Amino acid sequence: MPFDRTLYRVGSYVRHQLTAWHTGGEGVHSPTLFYIVRMIMYDDNAYYVFPQIEQQRGKLLHSADIVHQTDYGTGARASEQEDGAVIARRVADIARSHLAPPATGQLLFRLANYLTALHTPLTIVELGTSLGITTAYLASPSPKNTVQTYEGAEEVIEEAMKTWRALKLTNIEPVVGNIDQTLATNCPKRVDLAYIDANHTYEATLRYFRQLLPAAGQQSIYVVDDIHHSPEMERAWHAIQAIPQVTSTIDCYHCGLVFFDKHYIRKHYRMRL
Repeated sequence: MPFDRTLYRVGSYVRHQLTAWHTGGEGVHSPTLFYIVRMIMYDDNAYYVFPQIEQQRGKLLHSADIVHQTDYGTGARASEQEDGAVIARRVADIARSHLAPPATGQLLFRLANYLTALHTPLTIVELGTSLGITTAYLASPSPKNTVQTYEGAEEVIEEAMKTWRALKLTNIEPVVGNIDQTLATNCPKRVDLAYIDANHTYEATLRYFRQLLPAAGQQSIYVVDDIHHSPEMERAWHAIQAIPQVTSTIDCYHCGLVFFDKHYIRKHYRMRL
């Protein structure tokens, strides 16, 4: 990561720690949102699938396999290649630089589990499959749910599918290709839970969110990853907060949660988990 970007992220982290709350949900005015914060976001229980998924992460971190992927200009954490270039990379390197941390995956699992209890089946969309670890967290709460996951590199998806087979997950539908094109033609009419972790630029993040927006219901939750990755990702996050259909958001530093329930008091929260 370039030094200036590293310095920026250190500064953004310090700012977040100084301005965010760690109250267990106190100060969150909407009752349902208070429940989500208190019982889901601050839940530190280890669910049965967590060790199994993290075991697969460990295998990826030690894999000697090589995959080829096309850079579609993702603004990725480790790639400074020209758009459209085909890059040969070790699976272990991708796992180290691109997989979301366990805390993010486990938060996604708890959110999917919560929404599954409200109504089943869910339609879940993930933008940016990478090696499929977060996909596994999203797919694990119920085999009745469908996880539609988008990834640009076919060989990376093939590696992800090995993980899903090992975990016996059969409710995942991969969509391979440039997300700028595939999302426009494959986006479901209803999206209960979305995880946006693809092209880390202002234009793409906002475009993906707007493409998913018509599919959001009152109880839908959209999660935007890496909202403090760069100045333009922070700008995209603030633009999302200003969209009229968005009623509340929660900034957890590593990711941001977006809510659409009209019963929530319109407010944007910063929280330390």
